[in-house]
Amino acid sequence: MRKKQRVSRAFYIIKSGKKGDYEFRGKFWIEGKDGTFLGVGRATLLQKIKEYGSISKAAKAMNMSYKRAWELVESINKQAKEPLVITHIGGKGGGGAKLTPEGERILKQFWEVYHKFEEFLKEEIKHFKF
Repeated sequence: MRKKQRVSRAFYIIKSGKKGDYEFRGKFWIEGKDGTFLGVGRATLLQKIKEYGSISKAAKAMNMSYKRAWELVESINKQAKEPLVITHIGGKGGGGAKLTPEGERILKQFWEVYHKFEEFLKEEIKHFKF
């Protein structure tokens, strides 16, 4: 039986690039009243759901269990003002999942802020005196 690989936590770290022996590092996520609402892992899961049209296929692409992916989607939907992911039960052609318009909007906005933070770190290290 093949053991599933977990995604390294280093995947979530935003790096500035080196200046001498130093670099800035940071993490970006959105915290809600019930804990993490959206971070890099959850945003990547939403991106994969959008790409594959399936929570199961998205989980597989991320080396994540279906159960874990489903828990994350439920957490995201529960904390959002309206669902970001909707599912439909399978039949002859199987089930599926897709992002709602709100899900698309939030995902786009998340990556915009993420990239601004990344650029901020890259710019600020240039001016930092070590």
